[in-house]
Amino acid sequence: MSYSPILEFFAEELRIVRTAANMSQADLAEAINYSTALVGKIENCDRRPSPDFARRCDKVLETGGLFERAQRKLGREALVAWFREWAEIEQEADALRSFQPLFVPGLLQTEAYARTVLSGSGLLRSQALEQQVTTRLERQELLTRDQSPLLTVVMDESVLRRPVGGPQVMREQLRHLAKVGESLPRVRLHVVPGAAGAYAGLNGPFVVATPPTGDDIVYIEGQLNGQTYDRADDIKRTVQVWESIRGEALPHQQSLELISEMAETWT
Repeated sequence: MSYSPILEFFAEELRIVRTAANMSQADLAEAINYSTALVGKIENCDRRPSPDFARRCDKVLETGGLFERAQRKLGREALVAWFREWAEIEQEADALRSFQPLFVPGLLQTEAYARTVLSGSGLLRSQALEQQVTTRLERQELLTRDQSPLLTVVMDESVLRRPVGGPQVMREQLRHLAKVGESLPRVRLHVVPGAAGAYAGLNGPFVVATPPTGDDIVYIEGQLNGQTYDRADDIKRTVQVWESIRGEALPHQQSLELISEMAETWT
């Protein structure tokens, strides 16, 4: 059976470093608070390591971030080719401004909501679907790391009303949004109320990333693929649209109250 070169690298380096530290699989498992069976499966390339697993290994084995870097590459490898460039930009950004008129953005989706969205096309086989769900959830870890970006999200009120996955999925998803908005100070949520009528954002979703150095970058996703834009004129027009949308949206706290109220209507 052939495995991903990055997965094989991770597994081999884990065996080498663990052995050099005079630790058995059981010793490492106890030190990082994971099962021995999981450590064995990862070393045999039967399971992909999670970001948390990689970080704990780095800390215990004192590798200077080796496993976390490898895990990030592994995560990008699982993404569809056209999304990989943006995934790297997203992970390195100092700030992200996201507008979504259709559904909850991927960085804020629950597992059940993400699975429903990704399975909607009916084009993904079961294994591929689960891999995409896992990868999407792994991307969300950037929101809780030490150097997390400032994430500002504006959603149309219809996102809160669209029955994605049924009442239970929607209730869980909206409660999750409210919790994230309350607990993570670098996440700001805004809702454009239905009473706003027609406004600039109805032309479609987009994200503006502010990298550590250089100018902003825009990402726009369509039916076939996604595309990044870095021309000054494109950035200027998109930021103008963003400011117009923000002008229509409710403040953060008022938006959280609306999201919480809507969550309890899904019964």
